[in-house]
Amino acid sequence: MEKTMKKQSGFLTNYSQLLIPLIAVVLLVIFNLIRDPGFFSVGIAANNNGFPVLQGNLISILNGASELVILSMGMTLVTAASGGQDISVGALAAIAGSVFVKVLKSGPITGWSVIGGFVLCCVVAMIFGAFNGTLVACFRIQPMIATLILFTCGRSVAYWINGGATPTVESPIITAIGSFIPGIPIPTPILIVVVTGIIFALIFRFTNLGLYIQTVGINQGAARLNGINSIWIKLLAFIILGACCSIAGMINVSRLSLINHETILINIEMDAILAVAIGGNSLGGGKFRMVGSIIGAYAIQMLTITLYAMKVPSTDVKAYKAIVIIILVVMGSPVVKEKFGRFWSNMKRHRQRTGSLAGKEAQS
Repeated sequence: MEKTMKKQSGFLTNYSQLLIPLIAVVLLVIFNLIRDPGFFSVGIAANNNGFPVLQGNLISILNGASELVILSMGMTLVTAASGGQDISVGALAAIAGSVFVKVLKSGPITGWSVIGGFVLCCVVAMIFGAFNGTLVACFRIQPMIATLILFTCGRSVAYWINGGATPTVESPIITAIGSFIPGIPIPTPILIVVVTGIIFALIFRFTNLGLYIQTVGINQGAARLNGINSIWIKLLAFIILGACCSIAGMINVSRLSLINHETILINIEMDAILAVAIGGNSLGGGKFRMVGSIIGAYAIQMLTITLYAMKVPSTDVKAYKAIVIIILVVMGSPVVKEKFGRFWSNMKRHRQRTGSLAGKEAQS
């Protein structure tokens, strides 16, 4: 009996992480279907270039959440390894986007210049990520305080990179990255998210990075005794998040065909942190489920699209989002999870007792 209860408790601990984000998505889906049965319908229409593309609210949700999903992946690793959050991801994406545009404006926009621009902006973002990671891992500064430096000055750095201008980058290649590749009806940002997710899945499948990050987040002393360099693991988590910022910055620049250091991915760091929290991951570090963060990011975007579909004024959207997010975060809090686990265990115990009593009565 006791072993069975422990197994059930372990099952709840392992899989209840995804319960909250899945419940959030299901409730939003049900609400939208009741409000508008055709809310999630997907159609095919011709774009400005005459190519057939997918359209609809579902596509808008998947497409609009692309930058947030990618940043949430990196934020999950940083949170798990350091027990804190990076609040500079929006500013770092602005820096990466500015570097990307700077390279593209230096000459004709070709496939090679786009690749070179992305590689350079990725390197720059990873260097800044390493700077944040050094403050956290080597100098043991709390992550939110350490990243406050770049959060404060990052957009000014992005402003300086392009000389205070807001340059545009008009090119069929850039348009294809930000919208649709000719002949492919799925928005390119969705494809980029899929590729990024596959890369993370392969890394976790063929390396021990995920295990090392969780070990460092749970107990650095134990990790050190097992030969794991906690400083390097934390540093690597911030570097990976820097790479994610460069991808998000490139996507956003390509969507708009310009770089505006003041508005690019503004306040997205808060949504990324919320996606990690809604995904059932502990903000204190340790075990993580990246799938939960991805679902949490899509839940946030679905909520935003739902509010706009209900014609809620843009000035009120954040207030409504805050109310819903508070409910979701409280539902996923350790206190509520613990009480739910006890309730579930008591229900199981009561059911087993009822079954044994029924069996005794049948025998007698």
